[in-house]
Amino acid sequence: MISSRIKISPEGPEFSRMTHGLWRLKDWDKSPVEIQEMIHSCLQLGITTFDHADIYGDYNCESLFGAALAESSVRRANIELVTKCGIKLVSKNRPETSIKHYDTSVSHILDSVEKSLKNLRTDYVDLLLIHRPDPLMNAEEVGEAFSRLKESGKVLHFGVSNFLPSQFKLLSSQTDVPLVTNQIEFSVLNMEAQDNGIMDMCQRLRISPMAWSPLGGGTLFHENTERIVRLRQVLKDIEDELGAISIDQVALAWILNHPADFVVILGTGNLDRIRRAVEAEQIKLSREQWFMIWRASMDREVP
Repeated sequence: MISSRIKISPEGPEFSRMTHGLWRLKDWDKSPVEIQEMIHSCLQLGITTFDHADIYGDYNCESLFGAALAESSVRRANIELVTKCGIKLVSKNRPETSIKHYDTSVSHILDSVEKSLKNLRTDYVDLLLIHRPDPLMNAEEVGEAFSRLKESGKVLHFGVSNFLPSQFKLLSSQTDVPLVTNQIEFSVLNMEAQDNGIMDMCQRLRISPMAWSPLGGGTLFHENTERIVRLRQVLKDIEDELGAISIDQVALAWILNHPADFVVILGTGNLDRIRRAVEAEQIKLSREQWFMIWRASMDREVP
């Protein structure tokens, strides 16, 4: 069983439907050899897309991944690298920053990309995202940065993360390169994107959104609130009906069965969980099963 592939927008790249998210790479405490093995295991499962951000792991995850990748036998052309910029953290690695804030100026975007290229040991990234909406964002400046990075060949495609439709529309109006995705939080525990217009916009533009925290950051398994206990039981009931292996497969299938055609970002270093996630691509939910999960999460019937 290998992950399928999807073209994420009419003018965008082709990604693996399951993407490996490296947000917690530093926390996994893997050696360079173990990171190489993880990359190779992902590729064997058809997962060729790897999701980063400059700030992940207190600015360390990109370099950990890049060092392992450089020593591996993986050809750069056989993988897709995604990274993000626009957030500045208070960190010993960035002593010039005194308060966490956003920066989407031309100079910061260009500088962030240069650092990411160096850390990832590559001369281009497949997709660059603005990490969070910036209240001080000058859309013309961001558009200028995108154009310069596109012309230089350092970034092939561009998008955003956590943008509302109005913010997406503003930036789209001021850049001559298309925005090919919006990376958003979406799961059986977080359905805001269904009500704030993001998923409507993505379907209208034929853009596949990328779902981060697709299992609620693990709270689906570890917390015991009334809501989560109720939701787990419904997922377990459907797991039994479908002959699935685990409730996480059913929760991922719930996302994958949405017509927005999500790309799912897996934030785990556990290979067994990654394998189960790939298998979830084959699970088809009935409409009633899909809405049973919705009802368990929302604790109400549809209107």
